Amino acid sequence: MGQAREVMDRFTASMDTQDRDALARTYADEAVLFTPDEGQITGRDKITSYLDHFWEAFPDIKYEYTAKYDAGDVAIDEGYVVATNTGPIRLPSGETLPPTGKKVRVRSCDIAQVEAGQIKSHHFYFDQLDYMAQLGLLPESLTRQLSSH
Repeated sequence: MGQAREVMDRFTASMDTQDRDALARTYADEAVLFTPDEGQITGRDKITSYLDHFWEAFPDIKYEYTAKYDAGDVAIDEGYVVATNTGPIRLPSGETLPPTGKKVRVRSCDIAQVEAGQIKSHHFYFDQLDYMAQLGLLPESLTRQLSSH
């Protein structure tokens, strides 16, 4: 196992155990995170704040791996984010949505570039429409169309 894999595994473990300090230590000071919902987030503190809001919205959040890869300074995780929405969801606008009580299982892929034992660049990929549909935030007709494909 290479350094990138070890750091990515520490990242996932810190998310699963909701350890904010351990999570912060996985990122370099000027790390960059790319997400489908927020775009680019730069800096350890901003990244940590973005990620720890998921603990409030989804206190039981866990990651189910389907595959793990690493090569050189890059680690890739494929799997599912599994959680129940029992807390408010913070929107990019700063507004919040009340809890839906719905369970989600959203396919995701993370790609992290590691340098000097910390994540320098991290890309999160997940289907926002699927996520919103599972939370019950889309019109029923669109949700039916998505689930039929």
